[in-house]
Amino acid sequence: MSFTGAQVNAQIFARPADALEIVPGLIVTQHSGEGHANLYFLRGFNLDHGTDLAIFVDGMPINMRTHAHGQGYADLNFLIPELIKSIDVKKGPYFADEGDFSSVGAIHINLLDSFDGQLAKATLGSFNYLRYLGIGHTKVGEGELLVAGEVGRYDGPWVQPDAAFKLNGLVRYSQGAPQNGFSVTGMAYANRWTATDQVPLRAVSSGEIGLFGTLDPSDGGVASRFSLSGRWARTEAGGATKVDFFAIKTSLDLWGNFTYFLNDPVYGDQTRQHDDRVVTGVNASHRIRSEFGGIPSETEFGIQTRLDVVDLGLTNTVRRQFLSTVRNDKVWEGSVGVYAETTLFWNDWFKTNFGWRGDLYSASVDAIGNPNNSGAPTAFVASPKTSFIFGPFEKTEFFLNLGTGFHSNDARGVTITEAPTNPAEKLPASPFLVRTEGAEIGFRTKAIQGMNSSVSLFILDSASEILFAGDVGTTVPSRPSRRIGVEATHDYRPFSWLDLEANVAYTYSRFRGYDTDQAEVFAALDGYPAAQIGNAPGNFIPGAPALIASAGFTVGEQTGWFGGLRYRYFGARPLTEDNAFRSPALGVLNANVGYRFDNGWQIRLDGFNLTDSRSDQISFAYGSFLKSDSLFNACFPASGAPTAPSAVCANGVMDRVLHPAEPLAVRLTIAGQF
Repeated sequence: MSFTGAQVNAQIFARPADALEIVPGLIVTQHSGEGHANLYFLRGFNLDHGTDLAIFVDGMPINMRTHAHGQGYADLNFLIPELIKSIDVKKGPYFADEGDFSSVGAIHINLLDSFDGQLAKATLGSFNYLRYLGIGHTKVGEGELLVAGEVGRYDGPWVQPDAAFKLNGLVRYSQGAPQNGFSVTGMAYANRWTATDQVPLRAVSSGEIGLFGTLDPSDGGVASRFSLSGRWARTEAGGATKVDFFAIKTSLDLWGNFTYFLNDPVYGDQTRQHDDRVVTGVNASHRIRSEFGGIPSETEFGIQTRLDVVDLGLTNTVRRQFLSTVRNDKVWEGSVGVYAETTLFWNDWFKTNFGWRGDLYSASVDAIGNPNNSGAPTAFVASPKTSFIFGPFEKTEFFLNLGTGFHSNDARGVTITEAPTNPAEKLPASPFLVRTEGAEIGFRTKAIQGMNSSVSLFILDSASEILFAGDVGTTVPSRPSRRIGVEATHDYRPFSWLDLEANVAYTYSRFRGYDTDQAEVFAALDGYPAAQIGNAPGNFIPGAPALIASAGFTVGEQTGWFGGLRYRYFGARPLTEDNAFRSPALGVLNANVGYRFDNGWQIRLDGFNLTDSRSDQISFAYGSFLKSDSLFNACFPASGAPTAPSAVCANGVMDRVLHPAEPLAVRLTIAGQF
């Protein structure tokens, strides 16, 4: 499945990562400021910041391993959508050239090598939104030089403005074509912001804060990213060779307070998560065309390497000022993946693909201050895959995919033995690599002139959804899970000036087995319903969406009037294992209208959340404390001993915690291409 840059930029999106919502069934949302990585939902998975969705930009991995905030943290705020050449999408663990984080899907964003002329673009909008973009292109010697720069600012609708300020730039030199040529690209990005994180519903309902208010106005972050990458490719009659390399330097300081006064009744629970890393790697592949026993075939061999060198820190803070250290770590994490896959073309209507990949991981964790949490784990996983494709029959193709995949866990969770805040509390370690298994059957058709349609039925099992919780510095294990779902996508272009699309995905998601540990927690909270509700054992997967749908249209030619309308539906989700807390559904209607002049100039008006929906942009449910909670006083009395059990005080008051959908907003863009 592929989309052109023109298709991507015809969409209506508010943030760079929202461009990925061109992928059918994918929801991209946000819970914490304009520099924070987005949250992703696909095929019944709450992918957090990218745990099982692999994202690449020009071959560079965006998902960060052993990250201070969350495993697989994929920050796309450096992306300039106007530079997208194409987006290639794969879903499921069925592709031998896709490794870590790709069990649910892989998205490859390919950037332009050249640009037609020069571009100057300015956008202003609601809530002090400003964006200026310039793109320049010229011939240099036998190649092309592409330069782009971006400046952005945004406050948002929040009582405490985001005051987000972003600088972004790219320089790229290329020669030849993607199949026969090379390119070298440098990128630089910096961002700072104040964040209004998710807030408890009870604080809004009581009037303690407004819907767009905050309980800690000093939350926010500072992020930067610098990269140098290159690509070389050669295609000949008998095959093709491609080599990519990358060197990435990223840093992130993230201040957040998600439990308010649960752990510290005096100063509050704000933490600073610090991540400073260098990522390097080389990927190489070679594809050959030949015959296997007289049967035409294509075979690809590849090797993928990556090394992360990371400084990690988690500290307690108040108004961004240091209070105490939770843990500091220095981590080296490297991997080598090798793969091979062969496609056999048995006849005009049947082909098969057999693939295998092996991944070797090794890490060194130096837990500064607590050597008992240090270690040097290694792990290997083999992932076989196969596909059967029948057709086309009357422009219709049927497929069956089978395969296994994996995702890596935070290396600190693999070596951990003691709770960072209480060495007397012993903790179980996580497996380094977690296996997934999937199967999919479906069809793709172009039987109707101008229409592309596909329907697929899939099942995906995960051996464990263990994650490292960067907010507290410990592992959070969970049980095996299973998801069974169906996706249907339709894109219809009856005329050159009209494109219609409609997509729907439904997934049944459940944990497997019985959660004995959660049953013990539930029993320990007996007699305190404010803490106990939502803690009963169950098989619902928190945050797993059942129904995701979208529909819309775009109209327009190369010049003249153009516009579009798109509705996105994000269905209600369980927020706890027992389904006691659920998120509301969210429906958002966006639209745009504009005019392209013959001289290369255009004007465009975008409207977001036209119905002014007041639902949640994202929801969670967990325990926390506000000083206004009656249970807070029982756990932290002004004098004397607590009157509530320690388990209750450690859990806090259960509540739905939400980040509201941003209200109706408009943005006006004027651009000139010359």
